[in-house]
Amino acid sequence: MSQIIWLKEPARKKPTLLVAFTGWNDAGDAASKALEWFCGRCETDLLATMDPEPFYDFSESQPKITITKDGSRTLSWPSNDLIAATMPAHHCLPSSSRKKPNTELALLIGTEPQLKWRTFTQEIVHIAKRLRSPLVVTLGALLADIPHTRPAPIFGSSPDPELAERLNLSRSRYEGPTGIIGVLNSACIEHGVPTASLWAAVPGYASELFSPKASLSLIENLGKILGISPDTFDLAVEATDYEKRVAELLPASEETTEYIAKLEQTYDEANAQEGEIEQMRSSDPSTLVTQIEDFLRDQSN
Repeated sequence: MSQIIWLKEPARKKPTLLVAFTGWNDAGDAASKALEWFCGRCETDLLATMDPEPFYDFSESQPKITITKDGSRTLSWPSNDLIAATMPAHHCLPSSSRKKPNTELALLIGTEPQLKWRTFTQEIVHIAKRLRSPLVVTLGALLADIPHTRPAPIFGSSPDPELAERLNLSRSRYEGPTGIIGVLNSACIEHGVPTASLWAAVPGYASELFSPKASLSLIENLGKILGISPDTFDLAVEATDYEKRVAELLPASEETTEYIAKLEQTYDEANAQEGEIEQMRSSDPSTLVTQIEDFLRDQSN
């Protein structure tokens, strides 16, 4: 029995499905906030939701009570909402003299489940097939040894060699423990649904703050996959404010200054050797891949 609750029949527009989950896949809230950013600039319509009962240990993902303006109490459960989203052309930067058509997307913004991952990911594959999505793109963010003063590095990969070559992504060669994103990517491939994944790096010492820099990098690289150039001026402003806020929160000491300077030097050296570090490349970015592998293995301990 399907756990998807369809609220509306999806239009036959073949949207690209973008997926992000809050939780340890989402350092600095970068992936989920990136999809929320799209929601704020798209014409949206809630298509479906998933019954949380089979997939969550409610002692870990506890429901929340909120009080509305009229004083009534509302109980909310862990959610996975499927949203139809149309990105109007005027929210994209003009890249040619010819006006671009609107971009059709489907956004799945969810909460990583604790239970029945195989069933959970198969439900998402069912969603992709019902939408007739030509591509499923998963988003993630991880903590890494990078400075807050530089653009967030992005690692893009696909387990499908033909898709990886077409989108100029790396073919994933990771082996080891994985999270819900890795399971979903594998389920897509198993059922013949093309998939790709984008990960952004977030400074480990600023893990408690929302990282607009990481969201910005994810959106810009998503734009390359989607063939659009989203107008991200607002996020660029937030990224500048983020630098100032992190600097204010860091301890004012010589050790802190030296640590940040060392991270900046390492970043700049890697950038000089490998080209634009924040962009997707056809070869694996070895340093970031190692950090991703260490990050994933930590989850099994």
